[in-house]
Amino acid sequence: NSNLKVELLSISESELGGLKEVVFSVEGESAWRLLHNEGGAHRVQRIPTTESQGRIHTSAVTVAVLPVADEGDVDVDEKDLRIDVYRASGAGGQHVNKTESAVRLTHIPTGLVVTCQDERSQHKNKAKAMKVLRSRLKQLEEESKHKELADLKKSQVKSGDRSERIRTYNFPQGRVTDHRVGVTLYSLQDFMQGEMTEILEALVQHEKEEKLDELRRRQIG
Repeated sequence: NSNLKVELLSISESELGGLKEVVFSVEGESAWRLLHNEGGAHRVQRIPTTESQGRIHTSAVTVAVLPVADEGDVDVDEKDLRIDVYRASGAGGQHVNKTESAVRLTHIPTGLVVTCQDERSQHKNKAKAMKVLRSRLKQLEEESKHKELADLKKSQVKSGDRSERIRTYNFPQGRVTDHRVGVTLYSLQDFMQGEMTEILEALVQHEKEEKLDELRRRQIG
């Protein structure tokens, strides 16, 4: 969606060159409406480049979607932070630059840890890490107030159990299937490039219908 702005906040690579965690923000008028349903277990079916027999491997990616917390929403006391700076490293642990630009923030009262090494500037990395930290602190605050939100978050990232998948990406077939709305598209590459409107709008409509059904049940009850 050209009206949405995506900003990468932090990325953590595995020793094998894959990704352990990616955190990014999406801003725009319809960002929450379109994307809040993306939380959950996403199943990926692919043939790895190291697979000599051509067998399909299945893995799961868990996604959590949180509203961004503004500075005014969460008050973070500098005295509650431990700030560590270090040289950014890539896959396998090799350093990718010579300056200590990477930042690790530890929020001492909660034990939350956020790292960011995406930018070459220590100042920019700290700002991005603070953005992530505020959102996670806001999430904790909301969870303590509203158990429903806590249950939602837990339901989104339960365990990555494949039986709880919300969507399947089948790369050999070029297929993406959303199991909540029963929509299958044979245009996986376009979908991965951001052509997601058909499924996202179907999910929005599905959510509206579920809420209406819930209201009707309450009225009948």
